[in-house]
Amino acid sequence: MTAPKPVSAGIKLLVRKAPAAAAATAAVGRLSLDEKKAAAPAKGPSELFAELLEVSGGDVGAAAARIKELLAAGSRDAAALGGLALREGVPALHTYGLMQALQRAVGEDALPVEREAGLVAYAALAREGGRLAEPFLLPMLPAVLACHADKVKAVREAAAAAGAALIAALNPHAAKAATGLLLAGTEQGLKWQARAGALVLLGQLAKRAPAEFAHCMVAVVPRVSECMVDIRQEVAAAATEAMLAACATTGNRDLEPHIPALTSCIARPAETSCIARPAEVPDVIAKLSATTFVQAMEDGTLAVMVPLMVRALRERSTVVNRRASVIIENMCKLVQDPAEAAPFLPQLAPLLERVANEAADPELREVGARARGALERVKEAAEQQEAEVGHAADLAEVSAALRQEATAAAPSANLFSPEAGAILAHAAAVGESLIRAKLHATRTWENQLVPYLVGLFAGDKNPAVVASHALHRWALRHMGEPPVEDEDDGEEEELCNCEFSLGYGGRILLNNATLRLKRGRRYGLCGANGAGKSTLMRAIANGKVDGFPPKEQLRTVYVEHDIDASESSTGVVDFVVADKVVQEATKPSREQVIEVLASVGFTPQLQSTPVGSLSGGWKMKLALARAMLMRADILLLDEPTNHLDVANVAWLENYLVNRPEISSMIVSHDSGFLDNVCTDIIHYENRKLVHYRGNLSEFVKVKPEAKTYYELSAATLRFKFPEPGFLDGIKGKTQAIAKVTNVSFTWPGAAKQQLTDVTCRVSLGSRVAVLGANGAGKSTLIKLLTGETVPDDGTVWKHPNLRLAYVAQHAFHHVEQHLELTPSQYLWWRYEDGDDKELAEKATVKLTAEEQAIRAEAIASGKRVVDYLNSRRMARKEYEYEIVWVGQPNNVRNNTWKGRAELAEMGYAKMVTDFDAKLANFRNYRPLSKEAVLGHLADFGLEEDIAAHNAIRGLSGGQKVKLVLAAAMWNNPHMLVLDEPTNYLDRESLGALATGIAEYGGAVVMISHNSEFTSALCHEEWHVADGRLTIKTSAAGQAAAAAAAAGASPAGMHAAASTASLASLATVSSVASLASLGGSDDGELDEEALKAKQAKREEKLRAAAEKAAKREAAKKLKFARRH
Repeated sequence: MTAPKPVSAGIKLLVRKAPAAAAATAAVGRLSLDEKKAAAPAKGPSELFAELLEVSGGDVGAAAARIKELLAAGSRDAAALGGLALREGVPALHTYGLMQALQRAVGEDALPVEREAGLVAYAALAREGGRLAEPFLLPMLPAVLACHADKVKAVREAAAAAGAALIAALNPHAAKAATGLLLAGTEQGLKWQARAGALVLLGQLAKRAPAEFAHCMVAVVPRVSECMVDIRQEVAAAATEAMLAACATTGNRDLEPHIPALTSCIARPAETSCIARPAEVPDVIAKLSATTFVQAMEDGTLAVMVPLMVRALRERSTVVNRRASVIIENMCKLVQDPAEAAPFLPQLAPLLERVANEAADPELREVGARARGALERVKEAAEQQEAEVGHAADLAEVSAALRQEATAAAPSANLFSPEAGAILAHAAAVGESLIRAKLHATRTWENQLVPYLVGLFAGDKNPAVVASHALHRWALRHMGEPPVEDEDDGEEEELCNCEFSLGYGGRILLNNATLRLKRGRRYGLCGANGAGKSTLMRAIANGKVDGFPPKEQLRTVYVEHDIDASESSTGVVDFVVADKVVQEATKPSREQVIEVLASVGFTPQLQSTPVGSLSGGWKMKLALARAMLMRADILLLDEPTNHLDVANVAWLENYLVNRPEISSMIVSHDSGFLDNVCTDIIHYENRKLVHYRGNLSEFVKVKPEAKTYYELSAATLRFKFPEPGFLDGIKGKTQAIAKVTNVSFTWPGAAKQQLTDVTCRVSLGSRVAVLGANGAGKSTLIKLLTGETVPDDGTVWKHPNLRLAYVAQHAFHHVEQHLELTPSQYLWWRYEDGDDKELAEKATVKLTAEEQAIRAEAIASGKRVVDYLNSRRMARKEYEYEIVWVGQPNNVRNNTWKGRAELAEMGYAKMVTDFDAKLANFRNYRPLSKEAVLGHLADFGLEEDIAAHNAIRGLSGGQKVKLVLAAAMWNNPHMLVLDEPTNYLDRESLGALATGIAEYGGAVVMISHNSEFTSALCHEEWHVADGRLTIKTSAAGQAAAAAAAAGASPAGMHAAASTASLASLATVSSVASLASLGGSDDGELDEEALKAKQAKREEKLRAAAEKAAKREAAKKLKFARRH
């Protein structure tokens, strides 16, 4: 049998016989095409170059000449070019003419073997040449793509390897430049192999540089979507894979589940696609409309979503048009950078205009008009941003600025050579990417640009650094960005200098932010509620911040004073000794633990006290003692002054200031504390961390708009409290609506009474501050007043129809069982039956296990037991209640009427209290419509995006406090009780709360260690000390009383009562009521005189409420049937 003819036999005839080929063969030995196909060279570029250099007697020029010969001869040993670049630098390639030789080798005029050798050398240079090779390799990419269509398989394989090598080594910030070349390589008219190769490389680039590639999606999506329906199956398949990889770069977790449906089903027929198959648009729109989008809409996400929205708006279906309009409206609300959305507005605006004006369905026109309005607001914001700060992401502008700054850095440098032009163009493209990514740290610009710019200055790094810094400053000025202070400004040890991004709950909090900390500095972390301050602290503590030194290198301790409930009975010393975190860090002995605890003030008696019974101040000292035992380098303190009295705040300030070996990062809304402690301020600005030297006062001088951190009166946000409404028998602001009389209380297991013989009263005009040291019993008094606990002795009386709102000291406990709900869903859950479900948990309402057992025993023995109360009426001296007995039908014959006092004597006081509270809520029934709920939450600073779409789990501490406050105020309460309301609220929200309280028509009782807050609002002070209560009139109350006695006008009284920081927040009504409080009558109800009138009013209100309830039920039934 005749042996098969070698495949390469015909190809050998095409090899150009160059005169230099003999010399090359003598030097290294030329490999035939057959031999090259059999096995690739095992030696790397550096080894190949070393051999050539040895053969050339150490002469680099001679070695370079031999590489040229290898390229001309088509030898794979031309990969030695990469070794030369690694050893001598990329400029040497230009010196010896190797870059030109490489360009010729991969060009269309070269022979197949030459192209193969050139592509091998190209790949070697991409791997070994470093950043300075990119400006010269990237322009050759079209030639490499053309080689994908070569007739010789070996050339096609070398082209694929060369392209992959370039993408793998490419600077991510050169992704836009590479994307442009690759998209040009997919155009119709080019060979399909080259187009498929470009799409494959495009997918590789998306995976290589996802963040940078996402900014290119505006150009990528339309071009690649066309390729997805190409007649060549190979091109369509490559396009599908590229689109999947591209869509994954958006980083939008809300969109991720829908990416397969949004791309192609060519490779996977079982899947659907809206891009490749427009007929699937309605199904995909239906899926998206059922998705709650909460993450920011950036240009990459918009590039994927907008084509689908365009197709949906062109559909003739009213349902599809409506869903698309709603999605667009929500998308607009999630746009954080209007400039990123600007390119998409012209595509959507005319279609929404048509829907808003021409749709037959009136509801669709209304929805379309809302979406159009949202789109117009984004457009206006983009135009305003352009007018105010301009832009700097234009390549031509960046290129011109770079050339100017490079010339200024080295006037003698030749910047007009072809090589310099290529470097400047590539460096400008990288600079444009840095601007687009909003990377503003000086060090980042230096690290990204200097490796290129040294090629302009013969390897001299100094002018390259100067030029990079100058271009960085130009970019910041051009964009109106704040200055970035990261130059060395002291001799302190640098603890960290990192750049990172941070997200939480589907939201982007920080984008490429820079954090730099030095030893001994105390940094105040400032920003609005929800900016991500606590999230950043937690991320640092948990090692989730990219670039932050690990705990083995830098010991960072998150200081928190919350104690695990399971360890609340453990003694202080045992608690610290058993702490696994402390033991893992330093393994302290018991004696060392006792010594450190004593150093922060723990006496032997306190050291044996259960940690759960410690006050807030001692819990903070315990947390600091743990940090001392761990030998912390950085303390992370999140609201450290919460629950601390004045003395403990002063102790904490002294402790932090006198620890020069420890750095601190502090989140606090206590402006005085930040002023006394901080040496630096780190401020959240446009998802960046901007550093300012000095304390809070110095920071406000630089940023006057941030004075809300310092002065409550500067706040522009306002909380709007609902009016409390009518209360039977209460004719003025001074009549009592709640009284505590001779009350004593002892906590179970405590050695002494917490409160003894306490008496106080509250009226609608009351503004009361409850003051005292940590552990004095302030919260206990509040719990007795609100019904959270029951006194041991004495009485607590509240008006039967009183509606009361209570926000506890640890406000989060109100919502901790509902973290997966949104704020609006929580409000619907809490009031869905018309009653406040939290009332059922109060001690004055909820039966104890013992009481339940007694009731069950009485029923079992056949005694007459009250089943429930059916109604209430006004009798001669008190209210009477209609009783339904257990086992008896509810009718007039069997029911019995008994007075309030008699029922209390029978043991049904809790049932009466519960019935009164439910009736009070029923008389004030508010329909839980979407508009009403979202409007109410907006009155407390929770915008619709947060209220309707964000789970409570993802809210900041301040936002949770706003939610708890809004929920408590839903039923229009007559009295608001706040236990430490200032905790977690930023200064803007604190000012809003002060304004809301001042304008509120009901009573306010609050505990707070924020003297600025209480002195501005409260005219009466309840001082709790040693279990006793002393009532005093505050300075503001005395001023108001003096003004009233002098016959001053209301305005004069108002001015007299005002304080320095919040003069405008005292209300005339509260001043007047407190001025006359001393001589007012007790104001008890005159039931005899009001009997007939009250009975009629009761019946009218009850009938009206029943009608309203029936109407609401009918609406719900109608809605359910329609949907």
